[in-house]
Amino acid sequence: MGACDGGSVLTFGETMVALRGSGPLKLGGTMDVSIAGAESNVAIGLARLGHTVRWVGAVGDDEAGELVLRTLRAEAVDVSGAWKDAGAPTGLILFEPRLPDLTRVHYYRAASAGSRLSPDVLDRAFATAVPRILHLTGITPALSPTARAASTHALRLARDHGAMVCLDVNHRARLWSADQASAELQNWMPYVDLLIASADELPLCLPPGSPTDTGAQARALLSAGVQEVAVKLGAAGATSYARPSRPGAPAGSTSSARCAEAPSDAQDAGGDAQDAGGDAQDAGGGSLHQPAVAVRAVDAVGAGDAFVAGYLSALLDGEGIAGRLERGVTTGAFAVASPGDWEGAPTRAELDLLGAPPGTVVR
Repeated sequence: MGACDGGSVLTFGETMVALRGSGPLKLGGTMDVSIAGAESNVAIGLARLGHTVRWVGAVGDDEAGELVLRTLRAEAVDVSGAWKDAGAPTGLILFEPRLPDLTRVHYYRAASAGSRLSPDVLDRAFATAVPRILHLTGITPALSPTARAASTHALRLARDHGAMVCLDVNHRARLWSADQASAELQNWMPYVDLLIASADELPLCLPPGSPTDTGAQARALLSAGVQEVAVKLGAAGATSYARPSRPGAPAGSTSSARCAEAPSDAQDAGGDAQDAGGDAQDAGGGSLHQPAVAVRAVDAVGAGDAFVAGYLSALLDGEGIAGRLERGVTTGAFAVASPGDWEGAPTRAELDLLGAPPGTVVR
């Protein structure tokens, strides 16, 4: 099997049953039941945009695990590489809306099925089919020593098979400390092509004594071998920093695009057109900023994962950095404007809905 024959994206990690309270947990009330997990959120977002995507992970041999797998299958995510662990339960996450703009998250995932991911699972996934993009987050290595080993093994497999690596830092302070995360993630940087992080997460990927300015930090990571750094800035949008295109490459691409430069199954070869100004900046490297799309905020949880899904979708379509940023902030805005982690993710046909005037009724 040649490199990059296995569809668009492979992602792996823990997906949990999610309970969303109506208010402070100690007061009781009602809860909505769904699923949540950064990696599966991205997988659902990509699948809704027409891309083929596989999610690998474990759930308990329980009703909660059935809900996870059933939901992902219903969203057209390939779960053939997932398995049921009879020796551990499916993880649980509770969302507690405490103030209008503040939600507390409580994890119950210690010794869960998803935390028992092991390196051999990734061997099987790559043996089945080599993905064009391996997407992983900084959450999975925080779950357990075996999950950490699996993550490192996946990076090596991606390099050996020529798959692009996208890492979303996604630091979770309740799972591991900043020092623990930094010690691990710094070792990952030589394997990473596309790094996605919020501004406060960039220092986790750099050694002590590195610059404190966001732009300087991104450039330090580019100098260390990362091909592209996309910084999520919340309500301020996002900025991408990239190394210059290699000679002969299409405008707007960087060498991070390895297996992603060909148009995806959701787009024909003519779909990589960009506006001329964006292309000029993309091709020359440097940085490019995209403001956020203004929407009425309903729930900020999941916005970062939605941004990643949009960014990778545009990359798979052959878009340059301007197009990647534009789609990323658009899918992020859909998430902010909708309750839930992934429920508001748009289909490809819905991407233009945010440009409609207020009060529009689509008949």
